[in-house]
Amino acid sequence: MDHRRFIASLSLLVCTGAIVSASEPNALADRKKKNDSARRAMTSEPSLDKTNGEKLNVNSIASSANACPDANMVLVDGNYCPEVLHTCRHWLESSGRYQYFRCAEYTSAKCQSKERVHMRFCMDRDEWAPPGETLPASHVSWTDAKRTCEASGKRVCLESEWNFACEGEEMRPYPYGWKRDPDACNADRVDIFRPDGKLADLRVGAKEKPQCVSPFGVHNLSGNLEEWTTIDRTKHLAQPAPAMKGAYWQPSRNHCRAAQTAHDHFYNGTETGFRCCADADAANSATAPTAKK
Repeated sequence: MDHRRFIASLSLLVCTGAIVSASEPNALADRKKKNDSARRAMTSEPSLDKTNGEKLNVNSIASSANACPDANMVLVDGNYCPEVLHTCRHWLESSGRYQYFRCAEYTSAKCQSKERVHMRFCMDRDEWAPPGETLPASHVSWTDAKRTCEASGKRVCLESEWNFACEGEEMRPYPYGWKRDPDACNADRVDIFRPDGKLADLRVGAKEKPQCVSPFGVHNLSGNLEEWTTIDRTKHLAQPAPAMKGAYWQPSRNHCRAAQTAHDHFYNGTETGFRCCADADAANSATAPTAKK
């Protein structure tokens, strides 16, 4: 990808991945501690641990061996909010071309859907890498991802699945929490061009960013590589529409809900990668009613 093409792509990301936020008081901040767990699961309030993502869904990780096709996948099971509004306390850029582009800290998330949707599926813990390789594969298209996932009995993840695996039931804006941490994931790099003006390959391996982990235990969902997903409303079409999620190592949104939709099924570049999803074992899945928000 040359310099001009990169800048054009980044500009499109500003338009297509926008998360509109508005300041509002945190009216529930003084709730008693004994109500915090239930409140976080069914309302919009952030976790008490807002600065990092150490608290994982331990039950989900422990259940993966029985519910998922292989040991490299984790179980994602919970109630997903289709429409979320995040409130940003402080933007890193207060003026200029990328004003309101990167949020330093979010204060709250509100589920704007009438009901949450129960989801249960498996997702690769790490971005897909060729056997024996330590770095995840790049220069792959949505078509490449589809072929590779299906060869393993899996599929390209839906955008909603990717969102939920990234944010959890708390609806975190970043997989690791509410405050942007430039060191947690492979993001916010400024040394992104080679001397010839092309995008530098700054991928890292799955174990190099141990703090870049989601509530379900999925790694590197923010930064590192833009991952191919399928837009939900198009999944039944003969040619579903792709969306790229997570951004990569550039200073970008890196927000769980942001998406890049400007590229087609065959686009690939230094920054493109993927991971696969699969249905959880129906025999181990308990039927759950739709949950109210």
